Amino acid sequence: MATSAFSRLPGFRDFPPEDLAFRNHIFDAWRRVALRYGFLEYDGPPLESLDLYVEKSGEEIVGQLYNFVDKGDRPVALRPEMTPSLARILGERNRAMSKPIRWFTVPQLFRYERQQRGRLREHYQWNVDIVGEDGVGADAEVLAVAIDALRELGLGAEDFRARVSDRRLLSALLVALGVAEDRLMQAFAVIDKIERQGGEKTRERLISETGVDADAAARIVELLSESSLEGLAARFGDRPEVREELARLEEYVGILRAMGLGDFVEVDLTIVRGLAYYTGIVFELFDRKGELRAICGGGRYDRLLELVGGDPLPAVGFGMGDVVLGELLRERGLVPPYARTVEYFVVVVGDGERHAALSLAHALREQGRSVAYSFKGQSVRKQFKAAEQEGAAQVVVVGPDEWARGVVMVRDMSTGAEREVPVGDLAGS
Repeated sequence: MATSAFSRLPGFRDFPPEDLAFRNHIFDAWRRVALRYGFLEYDGPPLESLDLYVEKSGEEIVGQLYNFVDKGDRPVALRPEMTPSLARILGERNRAMSKPIRWFTVPQLFRYERQQRGRLREHYQWNVDIVGEDGVGADAEVLAVAIDALRELGLGAEDFRARVSDRRLLSALLVALGVAEDRLMQAFAVIDKIERQGGEKTRERLISETGVDADAAARIVELLSESSLEGLAARFGDRPEVREELARLEEYVGILRAMGLGDFVEVDLTIVRGLAYYTGIVFELFDRKGELRAICGGGRYDRLLELVGGDPLPAVGFGMGDVVLGELLRERGLVPPYARTVEYFVVVVGDGERHAALSLAHALREQGRSVAYSFKGQSVRKQFKAAEQEGAAQVVVVGPDEWARGVVMVRDMSTGAEREVPVGDLAGS
């Protein structure tokens, strides 16, 4: 009878052992660094109320979601991001928790959008957040975590950079250049696209969408090329509202330099982050060659928890996906070699020793050792061949004469050296 062939859904991935090992290599680095900084791991359900995302992002988000009505007539969606779930979880319990709250998680996220390089319909994302601390030290801390995670994976300042800005500073600068306060969000939306649309298109959109004149639009575009805090201070430091915001960003950069991470950090006023809920310092990490999408993005979001029904708590955090990061590690030759491996492979010389061999194998496993063996009777030569395929470090040969004397033969597969070992010593009895 003919069988049906089922293909993988577009935008989704399979993880055979070699790919899963690479994914776990990334996850392990993320967890090591988060724990090193004193963060605690949490998780939440992959299915949430649809309203949770509509409340945060508006009705337009629905077109990007895997959403449906469940059997209880509840509109639900597979989670596209984790921050709303974090806000919901903390909204139920944060009053009893000491502050600041330092949490991280590695959820699988889903978005129904066009598949392209660096963007799939599912991915895993490392979320790191500090909640309940409004000082700039928390902002610097989360960026340091992101930078150190990439360093943990073998990447250096020659491979990536952190482009940082502050929406409060940019707001003060735009107002100083003639943008009305009620048009700042429109200005942010235009600036967010400057790399794709270029300077001329940006000037045109600033004029048409924010109401500034041609001269002001030109000065705004010129401002966006300024990457020096000293330069900004020289040009706008006489304005108190600008000076205050500059001082905050200077403190932020100073903390990162004190940590020894200054080589990774660049001030870039074009980084505004498209999501409206960001309220202060924002950042994105990019590869130095500029060939990939953002590796990571985040910033301060002091009002989000309140938006989804929680307490008004200050918060800062980021999300780092595994897809773009995986591409960068591959391009830099930083994928660890994959090899099957097992500590012991037990070879049975004859059927009479099979039960003895199974007992020995289980005793080794109870010690925490990894052990494999052939499930059916095979020649010793075929069993040694199987041991090579499994990547066995040592082969334990259970033979009738040796077993009668209470010993087994152990071969080191890397050197070929053989030795007799008492069964009790090997089994730990």
